[in-house]
Amino acid sequence: MHILLRETHSLDEGDTAVDLGPSAAPLILLSFSDSDLGAAANAWVGAASDGDPLPQLRLANLQKLRHPLSVDLFVERLAGPVRCVVVRLLGGVDYWRYGIEETARACPAHGVELAVIAGDGRDDPRFSELSTVPEETRLSLAALFDAGGPDNTARALRLMAHIGGLADAPDTAPAPMPLAGTHDFGVPAAGDRPVVAIVFYRSYLLAGDLAPLNALARALAVHGIDVQGLYVTSLKEPQSADCVRQTLGQMQPAVIVNATGFSARMDDGTGSPLDCAGAPVLQVALSGARQEAWAESARGLGQADLAMQVVLPELDGRIFAGVISFKQEAGAVKGLDHAWTRHAPYEDGIASAAGLAAGWARLAAKPRDRRQIAIVLSDYPGAKGQAAHAVGLDALASLSAILSDLAEAGYWLGGGPSGPAIDTATLTETLTGAPPALNLSRPWYDQAFRRLPPAIRESVTAAWGAPEDDPDFRDGGFSMRVVRFGGILAAIQPDRG
Repeated sequence: MHILLRETHSLDEGDTAVDLGPSAAPLILLSFSDSDLGAAANAWVGAASDGDPLPQLRLANLQKLRHPLSVDLFVERLAGPVRCVVVRLLGGVDYWRYGIEETARACPAHGVELAVIAGDGRDDPRFSELSTVPEETRLSLAALFDAGGPDNTARALRLMAHIGGLADAPDTAPAPMPLAGTHDFGVPAAGDRPVVAIVFYRSYLLAGDLAPLNALARALAVHGIDVQGLYVTSLKEPQSADCVRQTLGQMQPAVIVNATGFSARMDDGTGSPLDCAGAPVLQVALSGARQEAWAESARGLGQADLAMQVVLPELDGRIFAGVISFKQEAGAVKGLDHAWTRHAPYEDGIASAAGLAAGWARLAAKPRDRRQIAIVLSDYPGAKGQAAHAVGLDALASLSAILSDLAEAGYWLGGGPSGPAIDTATLTETLTGAPPALNLSRPWYDQAFRRLPPAIRESVTAAWGAPEDDPDFRDGGFSMRVVRFGGILAAIQPDRG
C-alpha cells in the first residue's frame, strides 16, 4: 500500500494521513504526550550510557495516527520484529477508538504482546480487555510510567523487554518520585523582592522539557522579581492540589503564572487550588503546534490549544498572558528511532508575559486607595443613545456594581459618589451627559497607529478617513466623554475604529 504524504500542514486542516514507515524495533511505545516520549528517550539513552543498553525502541505520538489510513498502515507493520507494544492513552478509549481497536486486533494475530494503560491516571476498564498481558503486569507498567523519572521509566522499558521475551524480569516497584513539589529554576533570588510562582506539569520536568519556563524565569528576574517553581501532576490530583495550597499559602506570591491546562475547579465547590494565594493568575500557553503553522493560520492557536489553555482556564478567572512556546523537532536521537519534539521558547511571548506579570506585581505592592483604574466602555458606532451599548447586557448597571465593589474593597472614589449611592440612573446621566473632556492628541494617536500592521491601518483609514476628517477630532486630537471618581476613571470610547 502506498499513500501520498502531504508536506504542508496548517492548524485549520483536519487530520492528515501519514505513514510512520517500517519499524525494526521490537519495542513500541505510543502516547499522545511528547513529554512521555521524551522521558522514554531520556531513559533509553541513559541506559545505553550506563553500559546496560535496552532493546531497540520505537516511539510515536498518537497525533500522527489520528487518520484511519495512518492506523491501517501502522498495524500492517506490526508483523516482523515487534514483540511488545504499549499504548498510553489520555482520556480513555474513545480518544483513539479506531486506532486502539485495530491495534488490539492485529497484535495477537502477529504474536505481539499489547498493554494499554492510562496516561492521565484515570484507568478505563476497557484497557484491561484490550490488553494481552496479565492484569498485574499491565498495572505494574502503568505504575512505573505514572511514577516517572529516569529510573522508573527505564524499569518500565525493561518490563516491556521482559514481556517481549527479550530480558529478565526487572524490579517493578516504582522508586519514590513526588507527584508535586517545588522546583528551582536556578535564577538567583534577592529575598526582598516580589515573588512570582510558576506552576507547570511534572511531565515537563521528567522529560527535561523546561526551556520556555527557564527562559520565563530569567525574564522575570530581569524585572526584579524572585521566581519559585511548583510542579504538579494535575491541579485536580489530590496530592498535587494539597501541595499547591500549602506551598502558595506559605509563599504568598504577588502573581501566579500557570502553565497547566484545563479548569481546576474542584467538584466539591472549593474552587481551584490556585485561589488560595489571593493573587492574580496569569495563564500562559505552551502550544502543541509549530510556530510557522500558528503564524500562517487565520485563527492563530488551534482548537485543542484554545480549549485547554485559553477557554477552560478562563472559567477559573485566569488572565490569558499569551503563548510562550511552540513545538519544535530537536533532531533524531542517535541509536533511537525517534526525533525529539520539544517546547521551543517563543521569545516575544515570554517577554510579553514577563512584563505583564511584573506589572501585576507592582500593582499588588501599591495600596488599593492609591491605585488608578480606567474603565472604558464601548460606544455603538453611529447610533445615538447607544452609549455603552452591549447586546443583551446592561453595561452601565454593571459599571455601577463594579464601582460599588471597588469602594467596599478600599479603592478611592474621591469626594463624588461612593458605595451603593452610585445608582445606575445617576451614573448613566453623569457619564452620557458629560462633555468631551479627555483629549488624545494627534501625535499620541499617530504613534499608536504606526504600531498597527499596514493592512489594519489601511482598513481603518478606508472606513473612517483621515483623523482630521473624523467628527470626534477637535482641538488637535480625539475627545472622549470621561467621568472621574477619585482614582477611578470611567470613559466612553470615541467612535473611530
